Amino acid sequence: MKTNIDELSVNTIRMLAADAVQKANSGHPGMPLGDAPMAYTLWSKFLRHNPNNPFWHNRDRFVLSAGHGSALLYSLLHLTGYNISLDDIKNFRQWESPTPGHPEYSPGKGIETTTGPLGQGFATGVGMAIAEKYLAEMFNNPGFQIVDYHVYGIVSDGDLMEGVASEAASLAGHLKLGKLIYLYSDNKITIEGPTGLTFTENVGKRFDAYGWQVLRAAGNDVAQIAEAIKKAKEEKNKPSLVIVRTNIGFGSPNKQDTPDVHGSPLGEEELRLTKKNLSCPPNKKFCIPKAVGSHLKKAVQRGKLEEKAWKALAGRYAKKYPELGRRWDDLSAGRLPEGWEQKVPVFSPSDGPVATRSASGKVLNAIADVLPQLVGGSADLAPSNNTYLKKYADMGVVKGGRNIHFGVREHAMGAALHGMALSKMLIPYGGTFFVFADYMKPAMRLSALMQQHVVYVLTHDSIGLGEDGPTHQPVEQLTALRAMPNLAVIRPADANETAAAWKAAIGDNSRPYALVLTRQNLPVLDRKKYASADGVLKGGYILSDPKGTPDIILLSAGSEIHIALAAAETLGQAGVKARVVNMACFEFFEAQPEAYRNKVLPPAVETRLAVEAGATLGWHKYVGLRGDVIGIDRFGASAPAKVLFEKFGITAQDIVNRAKRLLKNK
Repeated sequence: MKTNIDELSVNTIRMLAADAVQKANSGHPGMPLGDAPMAYTLWSKFLRHNPNNPFWHNRDRFVLSAGHGSALLYSLLHLTGYNISLDDIKNFRQWESPTPGHPEYSPGKGIETTTGPLGQGFATGVGMAIAEKYLAEMFNNPGFQIVDYHVYGIVSDGDLMEGVASEAASLAGHLKLGKLIYLYSDNKITIEGPTGLTFTENVGKRFDAYGWQVLRAAGNDVAQIAEAIKKAKEEKNKPSLVIVRTNIGFGSPNKQDTPDVHGSPLGEEELRLTKKNLSCPPNKKFCIPKAVGSHLKKAVQRGKLEEKAWKALAGRYAKKYPELGRRWDDLSAGRLPEGWEQKVPVFSPSDGPVATRSASGKVLNAIADVLPQLVGGSADLAPSNNTYLKKYADMGVVKGGRNIHFGVREHAMGAALHGMALSKMLIPYGGTFFVFADYMKPAMRLSALMQQHVVYVLTHDSIGLGEDGPTHQPVEQLTALRAMPNLAVIRPADANETAAAWKAAIGDNSRPYALVLTRQNLPVLDRKKYASADGVLKGGYILSDPKGTPDIILLSAGSEIHIALAAAETLGQAGVKARVVNMACFEFFEAQPEAYRNKVLPPAVETRLAVEAGATLGWHKYVGLRGDVIGIDRFGASAPAKVLFEKFGITAQDIVNRAKRLLKNK
């Protein structure tokens, strides 16, 4: 170590983490013991942040992609002055503690993102760097670098093995994200043993091929690590990977460089020996030398001065560029421009049938001019997803470009989207075919877990896509996404419901949205005849209703609504009173008061039939024991859409026949 305070600080961080794991009798001590020197170097010498204001927009971001080493992050946060107390560290991994087993998004405590599933933090950080690039191009002017922060991360062997990291690394190199700097803990060990069992590639050459700057440093040499980070910051047009040769479980006399130290506490005796080995009091727990406390708490005053200087710059900026200053205030506060909804188009039945994916594209392009925070793209499917902003250029090609070509990289796109949303200044969206949501589902799950404002545009939503066949036809995807907490899944029935869905998705910043849209054209419903499209905002609503108490309730969503309406008309002609309920969003419906839900689905009307061109699982909650579901509980087939709906029994006549059987058996 360069100086005694460096060595003392590093060993204090190591032992705080090891003590936390030992007290919990659960956790991963190996990574904190091995990675503490590079984490300390970054946090004490480079990271620009203000522990007194973790929400400062121009702070550097830190991502612990190897989230199993969370005790390392909590130790750093406590020692540098964030709202993580020593008692919180002592309660590591305990009920309702702010120090869970893997980092969970908590910006007020300095935790920038949820990590743990390996590779996810890596890809999220790429999204954070995309946000920095977009905002910098929007706001910065000569002499006024209002947006000027770096995204740092610590990544592991496991992170680099995961496919999502490869996708994201390729995208980051392509976009020349020079503000992205990752420290790679090259410790040569995984849970099963040496990395040589599975991971023998030349990582440096791989990242060089991706277009990254590749640097190296020794894991216990603060000066070398600092020099590498300095060089990384000087590179403006390439992301940087600093390969740091570390030793997992450093200092443990019997477990260093072995898999045993990865995911299990050291044990009391080995912990005592490790402390002795690292010149720490062997019998003291959670020991923080006064000199270390004073040294690392300097981050508070340093951060206060850095933010103060930035605020002064921002004040001068607002005077020189008042319009941009107002835009900055609006975006940083999450304010939408007054009357933005008026830009949303209204569709008329006289316009003829329109696919909801096409309606979505029309809405997106109509609102883009008044919502500069709306930015995104598609996984190489923009012409099919209708996600391209026609008036705007491509990111990475022209300064200020808003269209992101994510390439055929759904998983990286999903993680990058919530990385962008974590800026708290953008509303990112990303499109792909609905069936390929499976490729990015782990990232969507993290987005929902963090309640980030992301819009997923998922088109080609059923067997209605036709001839591409079962590999491209979603069956179980709706059920899977509807089961995900905090994710609003909306399947609109026509163009105006699609517009209403976009209004909801833009206006609500408390969770991600999935708009599930058709390839095939659908009639635009006559809202003079049927209920308003704004009923979508209730999740489930009465679209059409007979006079008097209904004999049967038909429930559906998306394209099948039109089939249900036709069936209701036929049933009406036969003297059967059929109510049609549009269940466009289960999540919204469940949030309604019980009185409203009982009005839409009266408990007394037990004869119910749900219809959807997807898995039947999930609908039984609404049809009850006496109801039934028409759906698809097998994979699809290759044929024209009309033929498929007929062969799978999803036609108006099929609904009529099933409804009559239900009523007969009542």
